[in-house]
Amino acid sequence: MLTSLAIRNIVLIEALDLSFGPGLGVLTGETGAGKSILLDALGLVLGNRADSALVRAGADAAGVAATFEFANLPDMVATALAEAEIVLEPGEALVIRRSLKADGGSKAFINDQPVGVALLREIAPALVELHGQHDDRGLVNPRGHRSLLDRYAGGDAAGVAAAYANWRAAQDALDKARAVIASAKAEQDLLLAHLAELTAIAPEEGEEQDLALARADMQKGEKLSGELEDLRGFWDGSDSALAQLRVAARKLDRIADQHPLLAEALAALDRAVIEAGEAEVKLAAAAEAMLFDPAELDRIETRLFELRALARKHGCHVDDLPQVMQRMRAALDAIEHGEADIADLTQKVAQARATYEEQARRLHDLRVAAAKRLDAAVAAELAPLKLDAARFRTEITLLEEERWGAHGMDGVEFLISTNPGADFAPLGKIASGGELSRFILALKVALAEQGGAATIIFDEIDRGVGGAVASAIGERLARLATGGQLLAVTHSPQVAARGNRHYLIAKSSEGTVTRTSVALLDAGGRQEEIARMLSGAEITAEARAQADRLLEGV
Repeated sequence: MLTSLAIRNIVLIEALDLSFGPGLGVLTGETGAGKSILLDALGLVLGNRADSALVRAGADAAGVAATFEFANLPDMVATALAEAEIVLEPGEALVIRRSLKADGGSKAFINDQPVGVALLREIAPALVELHGQHDDRGLVNPRGHRSLLDRYAGGDAAGVAAAYANWRAAQDALDKARAVIASAKAEQDLLLAHLAELTAIAPEEGEEQDLALARADMQKGEKLSGELEDLRGFWDGSDSALAQLRVAARKLDRIADQHPLLAEALAALDRAVIEAGEAEVKLAAAAEAMLFDPAELDRIETRLFELRALARKHGCHVDDLPQVMQRMRAALDAIEHGEADIADLTQKVAQARATYEEQARRLHDLRVAAAKRLDAAVAAELAPLKLDAARFRTEITLLEEERWGAHGMDGVEFLISTNPGADFAPLGKIASGGELSRFILALKVALAEQGGAATIIFDEIDRGVGGAVASAIGERLARLATGGQLLAVTHSPQVAARGNRHYLIAKSSEGTVTRTSVALLDAGGRQEEIARMLSGAEITAEARAQADRLLEGV
């Protein structure tokens, strides 16, 4: 709930620090004292447009800070903060600050971390629900009527949402399979031709590099054939250099034991023979590797051309051609086996749809029954609120199939008729703001809504009524505030007497400077303010006595 509000330099408010508690808090004061300024200030931290006209005359900047405390952070707020990477420790207060400059521009902070105003607007519905003279949100917005009715009905809306998700997933899988098969069938002849061409070539991964290396070796061999032939002469024949080395080694071997130097010479000669032998082997291998064969070179170059031409044709690398073949075979297999898959997927879609329809119709029946109960409950609240000529109806419409969704197959809207014989119309079409606020109060009392905003504010819900009607409004506001927090800006002493806390908004002037202040009243102050509300400018003894009776009657 809202526990504190600090305002600096907003219109007529120079500096103001307010604390709030649970239950019903009432705000009173003479017309023009500045009650709307408080709501404008609170609106800033809820993401409303920052108008530089709100900055107090003579000030360079203005600011508002609101503190909210929760036993458990609302899910909507927790999710939004997590996405914004803002972490609140368990039990930590949520502090929202908004500053704006007189020359334009504003900044927003949540627990001292800078945030966008869009985040404030996102979490605002879970923090404060404001019902005023020009209310266009909350219960007036038909987009929330269906979920309100579902909470009232206690239906399994989550189960319907899950069934819808399963149905859509099954339908998406079927649509995808059909698209794949349709695409494959459209290109079946071309696929067969391409696959036959690739199969004839039979490309292998890494083949391009092997062929390119073989071609390069053969081309080098053609250039080096003369030099290799000359080198071979050093090893071939009885008078080759290698043969002469071997003869010398044999002769030296017979006399090597005559002197140590001869033995060393023999060892060196043996090494030379071994090295020369290895050179002969490598030379032969190199000659064989670079052997120039015009027919083989032509075959290699033809193969490379065919492989590279196919790669260009299919927009890939040569090494990717085997994978292209696999994809083509998979596409053709999909055509062959696709009909069986389509039949299986079609059956799954039918089953998922049937499950969804069954759960959605069950929810529809619960909604219809709950709507009748809700209509009766709201009707019972209308007469005490001086709306006895009005009628309320929860309209449930079965939607066309293309509008079915996770919410089920129903459209839900709260409608009212304010005069006998008048057509039913949406809540937001009511001309009178006072009537609208009282309708909303009746609806909220009937719903006994749980899970709404942490703080509810009614702005002048009692406009234009008094006596028994004002008493009925006060009683219902107090009932609605039980276990939560509700703030009411009121001109009615009957409503003010119901408050757990009473704030007096007053305006004062000093020379050319006008200021608005807010004070939390004690018991004596409450009696005096309610007496003023009863009698006007001159507070009489009878007014004070009547104020006492109102306070005692609560």
